[in-house]
Amino acid sequence: MQRDSQHSDRRRRTGVLGLASCLLLAGAVAGCGNGAEEGAGASPSAGSGAGQAGKEVTLVIGAYSVAKDALQEILPRFGEEWKEKTGQDVKFQESYEASGTQARAIAGGFEADVAVLSMEGDMDKITKAGLMGSDWKNGANGGMITRSIVVMGTREGNPKGIKDFDDLTKPGIKVLYPNPQTSGGAQWDINALYGAGLMKSEEETGSRDEAAAKRFLVDIHKNIESMDKSGRASMAAFEYGVGDVIVTYENELLARVAQGVHYDIVTPSRTILIENPAAVVDENADKHGVREAADAFVEFLHGDVAQEIFAENGFRPVSENVAAKWDDSFAQPEKLFDIGYLGGWDEVRSKLYSDRGIWYQVLAGQ
Repeated sequence: MQRDSQHSDRRRRTGVLGLASCLLLAGAVAGCGNGAEEGAGASPSAGSGAGQAGKEVTLVIGAYSVAKDALQEILPRFGEEWKEKTGQDVKFQESYEASGTQARAIAGGFEADVAVLSMEGDMDKITKAGLMGSDWKNGANGGMITRSIVVMGTREGNPKGIKDFDDLTKPGIKVLYPNPQTSGGAQWDINALYGAGLMKSEEETGSRDEAAAKRFLVDIHKNIESMDKSGRASMAAFEYGVGDVIVTYENELLARVAQGVHYDIVTPSRTILIENPAAVVDENADKHGVREAADAFVEFLHGDVAQEIFAENGFRPVSENVAAKWDDSFAQPEKLFDIGYLGGWDEVRSKLYSDRGIWYQVLAGQ
């Protein structure tokens, strides 16, 4: 994280207020002083970065932890392009946290100019806080900058013989996925498992059996070994030696394999298409006088340069040009469904993740 010394005193004062705001959020400390999991950024003052007309502009990025590696390659590339286009230097303050935690922090006072999150539902939290409009979905690719699917990672050689989600219900299989109360990635994982159970029941009976899909979740959760607060933390636990199989994003596993970590990647027969959004946090970007740069950065994330970097980090590109180049690099499940198969995010939040929803019944053993 870089800090603009010209505004350090003001930022320290604002950062204290931001920290106090974030501490009011249960477990949500992304971007607050030293409390963030990775690379926290203090809330900037209005006019941060000397404004659009100055020689320097500072963008505050609030992102989910899984995107960290790709973004840290993308940010300097955007900086080069912005410098060439405008003559301005661009600096970044970056905060990386579990997606749900990051969204709550932004809604609660962390003044990110751009949000890069795991799922649409987390963007909705920022929208409901009045910090940006719902029209972010009207942008390129519906506001989504990357795609992935939910897969499984096993120890090298797949010693437990994991072939599909059904195998996660077998006695003695120790399963990892993060906590959906804090992690957007975990909600994608649970959505994939529930949807796979729903689809299997539909294939076997001709109609969707929600009770059967719930039982499938219950049977898998009986084997849970660890639920960490983010997808990145869950993967760290697995690599430390916890569990037999991790349910996670395909891009996470591909990136780790490329870095020399030994995983076997198992693509289930039925799984969900993940879509990850990015948007300008209107209220903050306008307040800080960085709207032009923030808009340009989000646009840059959709462009081929950033999309190529995302692909190199295991994400499925949304750019048709880049996707065509990388198509053979990604496994294709037999049946791929999207969030629409489960009724869309509003229904999923209500049916699975509300106080009396299916997921919380699973946790309660009901």
